[in-house]
Amino acid sequence: MDPTPRCDAQLAAARARVRALVSAALEQGAPTAWFDELYREAAGDAARVPWADLVPNAALAAWTARPEALAGVRTAVVVGCGLGHDAEHLASLGLEVTAFDVSEHAIRWARTLHGGTRVRYEVADLFALPSAWRGAFDLVVEVDTWQALPRAVRAAAVAATRALLAPGGRLFVFARLRDDGPGAPPMDERRDGPPWPLGHGELARAVDGLTPVLPFRATPDAADPSIVRGLGVWRRT
Repeated sequence: MDPTPRCDAQLAAARARVRALVSAALEQGAPTAWFDELYREAAGDAARVPWADLVPNAALAAWTARPEALAGVRTAVVVGCGLGHDAEHLASLGLEVTAFDVSEHAIRWARTLHGGTRVRYEVADLFALPSAWRGAFDLVVEVDTWQALPRAVRAAAVAATRALLAPGGRLFVFARLRDDGPGAPPMDERRDGPPWPLGHGELARAVDGLTPVLPFRATPDAADPSIVRGLGVWRRT
């Protein structure tokens, strides 16, 4: 399946609506409230959700095709799964997959979109996950969720994500990164996003104590070379 087609004007409108929803959510001190509102407003039109390409993340698909990438992996969880295409890809490889999102409308949509799915789709808040999920997954997939959250809650989001890892489990991260070193321009969360790219230092802290399996591989953004996007994989020892 090809990514959902949309013209530049559609994408610009979708991003503008996201910024408006995020601004209101930040004013209310509810940094995740806008996700469900966006999916509700989209009403089944994926072109109104900027990141809903209706295909698995290409980097995830490429990594899982590598020999031994999934060796010993039986269970997987997709954080902030949206419409479920990453989860469905993992399930097609024979994994037992749980996929969750804070948006009830996104989960309903995913279940409808993937009729007869083997994936367990759940409505769940990253900041209040079921205790039974702690340390339960051989593979944890994080694609662009951390960067959709403001800095004030990112450390908690990272900790919650890492808590899902079983001993020996792998953490797959796909994200945008930006320079956050001395002299780097500050990021204005009310103007610049989301997404709010992770700082290089943020990523280093997020995976501190984990063993690199695939060091972060990044490609500069064509429009802004100060931002790169890519993937990395780490293992809990």
